[in-house]
Amino acid sequence: MKQLQQAAEAIIYKKDNYVLKDRIPKSYRIKILDDKIRKSRTKSEIKLLEKASRIINAPSPLTTSWAGGRGSGALEGGANNFKIKIPFIQGKKLSENLNKFPLSKQKQICKQIGEAIAKLHDANIIHGDLTTSNMILKDNEIYFIDFGLGYISHKLEDKAVDLHLLKQALEAKHFQHWGALFDEISKGYSKDNKTESKKVLERLKAVEKRGRYRH
Repeated sequence: MKQLQQAAEAIIYKKDNYVLKDRIPKSYRIKILDDKIRKSRTKSEIKLLEKASRIINAPSPLTTSWAGGRGSGALEGGANNFKIKIPFIQGKKLSENLNKFPLSKQKQICKQIGEAIAKLHDANIIHGDLTTSNMILKDNEIYFIDFGLGYISHKLEDKAVDLHLLKQALEAKHFQHWGALFDEISKGYSKDNKTESKKVLERLKAVEKRGRYRH
């Protein structure tokens, strides 16, 4: 297997047409507690991926002879309770490519991102790490990856914070046009469920005010 990335929580490997996300142990935690946390987070991410992949472009855990039955996504065996096997998306990492496109295409992509986030939020899925590093552009379609920090929530606050994280990521990584790009995300986010999206965007303003006050 080829190692693609090592993050704080996991190592990502690629083999053939799939990737394996392996949650690594934390030496500062008691082993029993560490195993419990890693297993719980892996199980939670699998469920989120399965749910998200039914409503937006996101990789669904591969169906194999893994523990838990069809579509479970976790490999059989104790140590493998911390691994997720998902299809490899052959595309461009958006964080490395968005700035290379003409502004008109950047806006088009961001509107699509907003529409997809709205669908996630309508299903009460909070991604938890909305950055362009967790988005892949393939055939002019955006795919969302890495739901490792995600969770289910009905709260407007959590949905607003999700958008706030993306806004900060745009300002840091795509600062040339971040304002215009987030405007497009907001338009896409408001496209269908205008009542709910309006409430979330209003809460976003409150979240940002709190952030400015703290600094």
